[in-house]
Amino acid sequence: MALLDEALWTGKIHLDGWRPGNGGTTKVTNPSTGEQIAEIGLADPDDVYAAARAAAAAQKSWAATAPSERAEILRRAGEKFREHADELIGWGLREAGSIPDKAAMEVFGSATECFEASALPTHPHGEYLPSDNGHWSIARRLPAGVVSVIAPFNFPLLLAMRSVAPALALGNAVLLKPDPRTTVIGGVAVARIFEEAGLPAGVLQVLPGGGDVGAATVDAPEVRVVSFTGSTAAGRHVGKAGAEHLKRTHLELGGNNAMIVLPGADVDLAAGVGAMGSFFHQGQICMTTGRHLVHESVYDDYVRALAAKADALVVGDPAGGPVHLGPIIDERQLANIDTIVQDTVAAGGTLAAGGTHEGLFYRPTVLTDLTTEMPAWGQETFGPVAPVLKFSDSDEAVELANASEYGLSVSIVGDVGQAMKIADRIHSGKIHINEMTVADEANAPFGGVGASGTGSRFGGPAANIEAFTETQWVTVRPDIAPYPF
Repeated sequence: MALLDEALWTGKIHLDGWRPGNGGTTKVTNPSTGEQIAEIGLADPDDVYAAARAAAAAQKSWAATAPSERAEILRRAGEKFREHADELIGWGLREAGSIPDKAAMEVFGSATECFEASALPTHPHGEYLPSDNGHWSIARRLPAGVVSVIAPFNFPLLLAMRSVAPALALGNAVLLKPDPRTTVIGGVAVARIFEEAGLPAGVLQVLPGGGDVGAATVDAPEVRVVSFTGSTAAGRHVGKAGAEHLKRTHLELGGNNAMIVLPGADVDLAAGVGAMGSFFHQGQICMTTGRHLVHESVYDDYVRALAAKADALVVGDPAGGPVHLGPIIDERQLANIDTIVQDTVAAGGTLAAGGTHEGLFYRPTVLTDLTTEMPAWGQETFGPVAPVLKFSDSDEAVELANASEYGLSVSIVGDVGQAMKIADRIHSGKIHINEMTVADEANAPFGGVGASGTGSRFGGPAANIEAFTETQWVTVRPDIAPYPF
């Protein structure tokens, strides 16, 4: 039987098993063709509250499960991703508009997330604290309880698993709210993988829905930690709601990431870095290169090389043959991209490449003759758009790179020594020298500052244990303490 046998989950949510949701159903559409490819069930807030209660009940025994058993389930989940890779990649192409390489990156990256998380149950979960008070003093880390994971449409599988896997490994139960546009690959697939891996019933609940469902996953009393990946605007609402309920909220938000091309850099190689950074997955990535800062000595050559690469890229249906870019996820997102591009041109910017679309297929676009006040420079486009601006010296490059509310990822291309000096002055959660802004590894800390989020709450044991456990202080005396009264 296929992992994603539609007879099992069509029109249903995963609340203590597959069942209809109170929110009805909705169609899942292939953005390349407009055709319906599935029908999913939708939750409503009452479903969320019921799922949170069920998850809290299941979490107690899951947290008490031997660390080796939890580790084994995570390892089996990783193997299941590999076993069903072809099927999952096919859904990524059809549902998320991913090209095969990107879809494969998600599937095998999710397997890696599981394998990395499988080591967490046996990592040190605390420390011994020296004390003058004649007792043992211990700080230990315990599962937070129920964790809500709200995942986006762009990397629906990987960005869900980045939180789901470590949260489960550390003994938590999880409420997963996938984006309704990508619920099959970003929700149904996760539930099915863990069912096949032997995760006990109730520990993982999958609840597709709209904003009211997302709000309920924060509001539910049993939820102690919220892990949100999405836009900065939505993240502000989630963060505010979490603060009102005194819940820890981890926010991984948007970015308007800068790439700095230094004098003397190999222009063709640099343009390759820039093209991949701006156009990969249609630019629908929080780490997409949204600002190209190029030294004036190589600016003209860089623009020509980048525009030539953009013009050479093939845009089309990823399921129909080899393409470099697939579709934008929906009409609303396409309209936002095109509005930013056209408003920038109207303000005096020049199209060196692209700026057109057929249906949801937007051509990779290069914009020049810009000022920092133009929309394409200051806003997160979340599309295949590469705005290019020249600088004259390192001080100006640093000033321009830092002149953004975002601080997620920065790429510096060229002389390593000069790049290192610039990196020390950049405000960003990640710096990549001679590589593109888009990068993620399961064992590396990931997160941004400013409007890009609340810092590194993903990747590696230190970040994950901090994110998904609570600290408890324990003292032990050899005898009952004598007190004066």
